[in-house]
Amino acid sequence: MAETAKILSPQKTVLLPDRDAGCSLEESCPPEKLRELQETNPNFYTIAYVNCSAEVKALSDVICTSGNAKKIVEAAPPDRDLLFVPDENLGSWVTEQTGRPMTYWKGNCYVHVEWTHDSITRIRREHPEAPLVAHPECTKAVRMLADEVCSTEKMVTYCQAAESDAIIIATEVGMLHRLQKECPEKQFIPAPTEKCACNECHFMKMNTLEKLHDCMAKRTPEVTLSPEIIERARLPIERMLEISAR
Repeated sequence: MAETAKILSPQKTVLLPDRDAGCSLEESCPPEKLRELQETNPNFYTIAYVNCSAEVKALSDVICTSGNAKKIVEAAPPDRDLLFVPDENLGSWVTEQTGRPMTYWKGNCYVHVEWTHDSITRIRREHPEAPLVAHPECTKAVRMLADEVCSTEKMVTYCQAAESDAIIIATEVGMLHRLQKECPEKQFIPAPTEKCACNECHFMKMNTLEKLHDCMAKRTPEVTLSPEIIERARLPIERMLEISAR
């Protein structure tokens, strides 16, 4: 996300509290490996989930978020073979919504694949009146058990409108804090995995308040990208914004 901010605002200073605060999705898709796959099919139209590196964005035709992925895929050229990177679970969910077949990169968010059919079945049995809301980065086995599958932003509106006083949430645990602020009168139950009662992204948690203070005070570490990467990566982002505005 920090690289995306730099791509869209190259003239501005972009700081990141911890340069090692990456993403399992980003790490799963090295740009050189993506380039090799693209070379096997000149007709590929590459759709990249925003959780990827600047280099992968630069190799893509269009970017998407979990909130607009369906619209982006529906707008893709009908005569092209779609390649969806790097989240295979989000990609398969979009295919379920659109009927558009795609080739999926074999990547995932390590947090969202921790939930299993068994762990979700147990929590649903314990709270039979509570609807389950899951992020599309979850596996199909979990999505099939959900009452609603939606992006983080749509989770807020769904929970605000839900009649139930208790809602089970299957996404990164930090989202529960925001949901509790938005809906203080409701109980949010973290969907358990086989390992613990919640899921935390250790990459996100690397950006601490202390590191934020230090990076603001010292103006480092700064995110830098080559002008070539910025120029190439900006085009698919702008294409996404154009399609989303329609």
